[in-house]
Amino acid sequence: MPLRPEDLLTVGEVSRRTGVAVSALHFYESQGLIFAERTSGNQRRYPRHMLRRISLVQVAKRLGIPLSEVAEVFAGLPADRVAKKKDWELISRRWKQHLEARRKEIERLEAELTGCIGCGCLSMNRCRLLNPSDSLAEEGPGARRLPPLDI
Repeated sequence: MPLRPEDLLTVGEVSRRTGVAVSALHFYESQGLIFAERTSGNQRRYPRHMLRRISLVQVAKRLGIPLSEVAEVFAGLPADRVAKKKDWELISRRWKQHLEARRKEIERLEAELTGCIGCGCLSMNRCRLLNPSDSLAEEGPGARRLPPLDI
């Protein structure tokens, strides 16, 4: 069923309604997170149901969920119609698992940090708990204990 003109929003309307900058909307579109139709004058028109996707992208960013993972879960959603409740529940369960894994990682890091501060050496070169024999130096510069952010 084709969308009616009143079901389509301009990029400015979408930006005002979501609080997301136009440039970010263009980026999300380039990443396949949202979709727009084009008018005969090549102007973007977003289906109204893209507002929910954009809102979920914002929620995911607040939760620290990488855009690549958002794209993965959105790949299973219909682009041409409103997603069903079961579709959103699937996303919710997946993100809950992601948050649980992050919580466990933070607790592990907190325990290591407490132990490290407790020993008093505060030396990354000599600390046997966090960096025995400075073995992490072999992997190159920068943080090695935390997974990289995919933003």
